[in-house]
Amino acid sequence: MSQSFDVIVLGAGAAGLLCAIEAAKRGRRVAVLEHAERIGKKILISGGGRCNFTNLHCRPENFLSANPHFCKSALARYTPTDFIALVEKHGIRYHEKTLGQLFCDGSAREITNMLERECHATGVHIFLRTQVSRVTKGSEFVLRAADHAFRARSLVVATGGLSLPKIGATSFGYDLARQFGLAIREPRPALVPFTFNAADQKRYCDLTGVSTEVIASCGKQSFREKMLITHRGISGPATLQISSYWKKSQPVSIDLAPGQDATAALRAPGATRSLAVAKSAFRAVMPQRLADRWIDLHAPAKWTNAGIEDLERRVHAWQIVPVGTEGFEKAEVTAGGVSTDELSAQTMEYRSVPGLFFIGEVVDVTGHLGGFNFQWAWASGFCAGQAV
Repeated sequence: MSQSFDVIVLGAGAAGLLCAIEAAKRGRRVAVLEHAERIGKKILISGGGRCNFTNLHCRPENFLSANPHFCKSALARYTPTDFIALVEKHGIRYHEKTLGQLFCDGSAREITNMLERECHATGVHIFLRTQVSRVTKGSEFVLRAADHAFRARSLVVATGGLSLPKIGATSFGYDLARQFGLAIREPRPALVPFTFNAADQKRYCDLTGVSTEVIASCGKQSFREKMLITHRGISGPATLQISSYWKKSQPVSIDLAPGQDATAALRAPGATRSLAVAKSAFRAVMPQRLADRWIDLHAPAKWTNAGIEDLERRVHAWQIVPVGTEGFEKAEVTAGGVSTDELSAQTMEYRSVPGLFFIGEVVDVTGHLGGFNFQWAWASGFCAGQAV
């Protein structure tokens, strides 16, 4: 069986669906091929099931790429305001949680339902449980899936990265890019928890569940948000953010008491200098269990001025060298991917193969935590949808 369309979109995620909708609005006959049993699986689990669908403060500086300028055009052409207008058109109620992050008041399903309704209204054909095994190109693209053949002049690859294989992530998009001669920046887990070595796990990981505000730094990059101790290392927003910049064997510096003088009580005139006083002082700037553990592990041999100064320095510069991360299984996104060197920043089209587009997470553009990756999906999808 063979079917012909103007545009075929591979992947029914955020980028692919918005691209399909925009292309269909322009009168294109569009098919979306999805190997899973339903659309938007990653949308449905995002934001704790409420979908952090964009960020009010979206800027190019919130994205990582070998070419930091590549994302600028798309982000300028389709802004958070544009997606918010679509959300409001469908009567979806939402709220700002923190730092410009917008979430549904209800559930993430409201976003997938909205996209599905838009697809229906614009005539987009969605084919679920459709596993593409082969892609060839002559005068048009031909995609083989079991006993079906799909044909189109334009092919948009929106297959995502390697993150969360349990919901179906594969390397198919990268394999397809290589097939047509595109370079791949090595994919790596991003927005992912760190794991400790055995010694640090023994020191800290019985404090699983303890959370505190920190500044996590790696190289020249820093983030001030919450850190969470886990049974294998650390997680939480600050950790996830800095993980996108971390490379194997690099140290990460953590300020456990940002903007605070943790040892002031020990240096006050006439103050008693002891383990008990130190623990009391540290409990004022961090959770009790972490404060007590920190003093037990790092208390100076003698409570001299120099010893107290060293304790203050350490609490603002806890140096850890993660043994690794929790990998793609726990990573929220994939950094790296299809090189932007040969893609048009205006249309997402591969210059060497007219009609072939790459959008969303499969491309070497990765956002910070907080709705930025969804905004990249919407923006890159919109640009391709305007060009196919």
